[in-house]
Amino acid sequence: MSELLTNAEFDLFRKVIYAESGITFSETNRSILDSRLKERLRDKGMATVQEYYNLIMSSKEEMKLLLDSVTTNLTRFFRNQPHFDAFQHYVIPHLMEQKKSSPDKKIRIWSAGCSTGEEPYTIAMILKDILPPPYGFEIMASDISLKSLMVGKQGFYPESRITGVPDKYLHRFFTKTPEGYQVNADVMSTIRFDYHNLKHMPTTRNLDIVFCRNVLIYFDEAAQLEVINHFWEAMAPHSYLYIGHSESLFGMRTKFEFLKTDWACLYQKNI
Repeated sequence: MSELLTNAEFDLFRKVIYAESGITFSETNRSILDSRLKERLRDKGMATVQEYYNLIMSSKEEMKLLLDSVTTNLTRFFRNQPHFDAFQHYVIPHLMEQKKSSPDKKIRIWSAGCSTGEEPYTIAMILKDILPPPYGFEIMASDISLKSLMVGKQGFYPESRITGVPDKYLHRFFTKTPEGYQVNADVMSTIRFDYHNLKHMPTTRNLDIVFCRNVLIYFDEAAQLEVINHFWEAMAPHSYLYIGHSESLFGMRTKFEFLKTDWACLYQKNI
């Protein structure tokens, strides 16, 4: 398949995507941008790249659709089990201890870059299982992909997508249908799915836990630092940050402290 973009056009789109989202395209993943733009031009019935560029510069909705199309939404339930072991056996007990003498017993969690919802639903099922009264929780789940958010909001997954869900959770928190599995309403009600571009500061504050796994790899160092600083501002004292197992804050000038538990490594806002 021949390339759609000239070098000048590639540079033009690469710069506007970076400015709008922090997502970086290099020569190594140029073909992804090329193929996604071909799809958008075909969907819009446009003949030239310049015509489409003019459209995204004048339409916020089309810009959102472009950013949606260039993101990769790979996820699954209980992805990287050691992270959830640390969540269950270390993070939640520590937060419960902190909140023991406080009138506010709610644990606030953000699943940033939640894709199609498997991560926030995993978090919700674990908390439904282990969190005793009077403690409660709420989960904000966000993504830049509107298509992915719609899947998460619907909470329906074909059988091939529920691999990794323990049987006790599958029986308790899902309803089997001929087409697949529907997340039960009592789990769905604990999660608020919403569009959010990590380039921008979140409005939520006092978050106890932020999951942002396998998202930073799409950003360059400057954009990564900007996102991490946004998290810091949004998080409560003595809160916890999860990033992907192949991602690291090493060498970045952040205020987060590295935390090694018996199960997994994560980061802590410890003030």
